Amino acid sequence: MNDSRLHDYLDHMRQAASDACGFVAGLDKQAFLQDKRTQQAVIMSLVIIGEAATKLMDSHEAFVQAHPIVPWRSMRGMRNRIAHGYFDINLDLVWETVGTALPELLEQLRDIGPD
Repeated sequence: MNDSRLHDYLDHMRQAASDACGFVAGLDKQAFLQDKRTQQAVIMSLVIIGEAATKLMDSHEAFVQAHPIVPWRSMRGMRNRIAHGYFDINLDLVWETVGTALPELLEQLRDIGPD
């Protein structure tokens, strides 16, 4: 197992989740739905998170299994839905994800290592 890649993937996830939360700071849902630039930035962050989760699931299975509280499959699923159905992205779901799931993910990632 390449621990440096594990560290990198976790860092990518933390950074992308933090970025996405920062992109919507101070916005309400209506402002988000009217701001294509912010939508695109958040969506790209979700892709990064999902890609890193996929890499962890593929390359560091024991680590993933040791941390079942982290929604690995959901992150991969979100990435796949965005990548394969780009023109059908549900912005309500994106808003809900960035408002609820990403802050929870950041807490979960703080509690697992390596840092």
